[in-house]
Parts: sequence; C-alpha cells; structure tokens
Amino acid sequence: MTYQTINAIFTGHAADLDVAEAHGMASGLLCVDIRAKADDWLRELFPEDVSLTEEENSLLLALFEQTRELLNAQDEQFAFDLLLPDDDAELSEQVEALRHWCQGFLFGVGYAKSTSVWPGDCGEIMRDIVEFTKVDAEADGEEDENAFMEIHEYLRSAVLLIRDQLMENAEQQSRQ
Repeated sequence: MTYQTINAIFTGHAADLDVAEAHGMASGLLCVDIRAKADDWLRELFPEDVSLTEEENSLLLALFEQTRELLNAQDEQFAFDLLLPDDDAELSEQVEALRHWCQGFLFGVGYAKSTSVWPGDCGEIMRDIVEFTKVDAEADGEEDENAFMEIHEYLRSAVLLIRDQLMENAEQQSRQ
C-alpha cells in the first residue's frame, strides 16, 4: 500500500481529507482503543452518499488493520510509521501531509477519548502534536529536511508512547 494508491481513493471521491489525515485519525483511534472498529473510521472518512468500490473498501480496511497490527506489535523494531508521501516527493508536500496526519491524529484521539486528563507524558506530547499542525509547509533545503525528519521520528515514537501510556492507564482503571 502506497500513499499515492490510497490517496487516489480520497481524491476520486472528492473527500474533505487526504490519506495522511485519515491514517492519523486511524492511529489516534487505535491508540485510545486498539479494538476500535474500522467501520466507525470509514463512516467518519466519507459521507453517507459516497459509495466506495469493493476494492477501495478493502484497501482502506487493510490500511486500518495494518495500522492496528503495527501499533499492537510488541517488538523493538519500531515498525509503526506515519503514512506520508515517499521521500522523492517535494518536501513541502511531505510537510503538508505531516500537518494533516497530526490533525487526523488529534481528531482520532478526541473521537475515542472524551476526557482531557492525560496519563504520563501524553499531555505534553499532545500539545506538541497541536503545534505540529501549525508548521509552515513552505519547506526547502537541507535544514528544513532535517527538521522534518526529526519531527517525523519524534511522532513515530511519541505515538507508541501515547499508546503504551493510555493502555497502561486503562488497565489500571479496570483493576480499580
């Protein structure tokens, strides 16, 4: 599954969001509840009057399930990654997609978690992600590319930390 392949579904249906934002939303939903339903996610992505083909529906469901598997993996490989344009895309396009991913992540977390009380470092990370939604997409040059890569890597590990802390918090609350 590539960014371009999945994004073509959104473009083809004149969706209000792109694949980066949709993947961020799925990631946020799954960080809060690893058992979140893909159907709930799909209903948020497309209005009721949009008819996806069977292939499009299958690709989107596969993306959601792959995201669940990568977030749920208990390995040290850091397999989870943001779904963004390839490295050969213009840096400004990559930065814009990262902004959209962050917006989607925040929406997904907010959709699945109704409280503003965050365990551990989650609150600080969420504030960082809010700030990343404000980055200037007009990026160019090696310095901007390095900054983009740092933010990208930060987000990869931050999402896993949020997932771990939210799961740990949920387990503690269920024992009480």
